[in-house]
Amino acid sequence: MNEKKTEKLTRDFLNKNGYDQNHIFVEEQISDNPRIAKLLKQASKQGNGIGRPEFIITSSAYPDLLIVIECKASAAKHASKNLDKYADYACDGALLYASFLAKEYDVIAIGISGDNLNNLNISTFLHLKGENKHFPFSADKILSLEDYYNLYIKTPQKFNIDYSNLLDYTQKLNGKLHQLKIKESQRSLLISSILIALKNSAFSAGYKKHTTAKHLTSSLVQTVINELDDSDIPKDKIENLKHAYGFIKTHSVLLNDKKSLENLIAEIDSEINGFMATHAYFDTIGQFYIEFLRYANNDKGLGIVLTPPHITELFADIAQVNKDSIVIDNCCGTGGFLISAMKKMVKDCVGDSEKIKHVKKHQILGVEHQYDIYALAISNMILQDDGKSSIKLSSCFDEVESVSKNKPNVGFLNPPYKAEKEDIEELEYVLNNLQMLEKNSLCIALIPISCVLAQEGENLRLKKKIMANHTVEAVMSLPEDLFHNSKVGVITCALVLTAKVPHNINKKSWLGYWRNDGFVKVKGKGRIDKNHTWNKIQNHWIETFINRQEIDGYSLQIKLKPEDEWCAEAYLVTDYSKITKDDLMQEIKSYLAFDIQG
Repeated sequence: MNEKKTEKLTRDFLNKNGYDQNHIFVEEQISDNPRIAKLLKQASKQGNGIGRPEFIITSSAYPDLLIVIECKASAAKHASKNLDKYADYACDGALLYASFLAKEYDVIAIGISGDNLNNLNISTFLHLKGENKHFPFSADKILSLEDYYNLYIKTPQKFNIDYSNLLDYTQKLNGKLHQLKIKESQRSLLISSILIALKNSAFSAGYKKHTTAKHLTSSLVQTVINELDDSDIPKDKIENLKHAYGFIKTHSVLLNDKKSLENLIAEIDSEINGFMATHAYFDTIGQFYIEFLRYANNDKGLGIVLTPPHITELFADIAQVNKDSIVIDNCCGTGGFLISAMKKMVKDCVGDSEKIKHVKKHQILGVEHQYDIYALAISNMILQDDGKSSIKLSSCFDEVESVSKNKPNVGFLNPPYKAEKEDIEELEYVLNNLQMLEKNSLCIALIPISCVLAQEGENLRLKKKIMANHTVEAVMSLPEDLFHNSKVGVITCALVLTAKVPHNINKKSWLGYWRNDGFVKVKGKGRIDKNHTWNKIQNHWIETFINRQEIDGYSLQIKLKPEDEWCAEAYLVTDYSKITKDDLMQEIKSYLAFDIQG
C-alpha cells in the first residue's frame, strides 16, 4: 500500500471542492505561518519533535478556523479504539495535531485512510479553541471550506463557547456602563439603540466624525427614530419608543464624553454584532437585559422574568413550529419565544424569500404592556430584519379580538409571576392566550408549578375552567433553578394545552419529570451548558414527549381531574434502592456550591 496514493486522492478532493481559491492556503507537512509552526513544534506523533500533518489548511476569510488532515494508506489503520495510537492511525494522528493547534484555533481534524476510492474512509472531528476534548463532526466526505464553516458555526458546542464569551463580555460591558452612570434598567435600551443604529450604513461609517458628544448622541437617537419611522409600527406607538430612548440625548455623561461613547459603539459593533451575525435568531437583547439586571439592586429590574433561550427553542420544537404556523405570545417580553419560533419558521421556508417576508410580517404576533420592554422587543425584531409590526403595546386582555383576527395556531407564554395578592393569576394569562387561538391549536405555558398543584382557591377555579374548555395534553416539571440568572427562585413547569377542545374525562395526560437540563451554575455566568449535554437531553425530552413514552421514574400517562396535582412527582414512585452515597454527596455539593455563589 502506498500513502502517496492516499495523499493524491486527498489533493484531488480538495481541488474538486474549491481549495485552490486565492484566499485558501493548503500547506503540506510544514506551515509558513509562524503561529501554526510554533504550535506544531512539540506535536510529533512520537512525542519528541515537530508535528508534520499531511495537510494544513487556512483561509483569510475564516482566520479563526483551521483544517488539519492526516492520511494512512491502509483502510485498517483508520482509527484505533481509543483514538490514542497517534503514529499508527489516521484519525488518531489528526486529533493529536488538533489538540496542539486548538490552543489558538478552532480545528477541523480529518482522518483519511485507504489508497483507492473503493476502500477510502474519511472521518471528521471538531476541536474548539481552548477546549480539552473533540467531538465527531460533519459527513464522511470532503466538503468545501464554506460548507465546513457553515456547519461548524451552527454546532451547539460552538454556540456554547461563543455564548460563554458573550457573557464574559457582558460583565466587562456592564462595568463600563456603570462608570458611565447608565441605570441598569436603561443599559439594554442603550445597547439596542446602538445595534439598530449600526444597521444604518451612514451612521456606521460616520459616527466617529461628529465633533461633539451632543451631536453623536443626537445622531444615534435620530437614526433609531428613522428606522422606526420606516417600519410598519403604528405612529402612536413610535412616540412611546421615542420616549424610551429619549434618555440618551439628556444623559449628562453621554453628552460630555464623546470618546467613551465612540469606543462603546465600536466595541459593540465588534463583540455583539459578530455574535449576532454568526448566531442569527437569538434573543441577544433579552440576554443582555438578564445579565445587566443580575447586577442591579432591584433584582427584578423592570418586573419581567425572561425565559432562558434553550427553553424558548425547546417549546418551539415541542410545538413543531413550521412555515405555516402563526404564533402568538401574549406576554412577549423581549420576544424570546417569538424569535425562536421565527428561527424554525424561516428555516422551513427553504430559501423562499417572499414566504420569509410574509412569516416575519404577518405570522409573528406579540403583546407587551410595558413600553420599556416593548422597546426592547421591537429592537429585537428590527435586528432580525422585520417581524416588528405585529407586536402590540397593550394589555393582552384588551387584544383578544384583534389578535384572533390573525388566526394564530400556536401559543407560547411565560406570564408575569404573581408577587402581590391583587396581581393577576398566571392561569388567567394562559386562558387569555387560549382565547386568542384557533380551535385545536397548541398552547405551551411556562408557569409556576404551584398553579397546577392547586386543590383549592382561585387556581382550582381556573383549572376547572381550563378543563371545561380546553384539553390538558401534558405537564412537564422543569429545573428548579431555571431562573437562577434572573435571581428568581420560583419552581416552574411547562403546561401543554389544546385550545378550545374540552378535556375528555377518559383522556390521559402525559406527565414528565424534566428537572435536569444539564445546565450548571458557574460563578459570573449563571446557568450554562458547560458540559455540552443540552443537545442530547433536548432530543430525549422531545422524543419522549412526541411519543408519550412512559419511563419508570421519569414519565407516565394518567387521567387527571381539576382537583388533582398536575405534575409527575405526585405519581412517580421513587426507587430508593437506586440512591447511592455518591448521589447524596453530589446533592450536598450542589447545594453548597449554590449557597456559596449566592
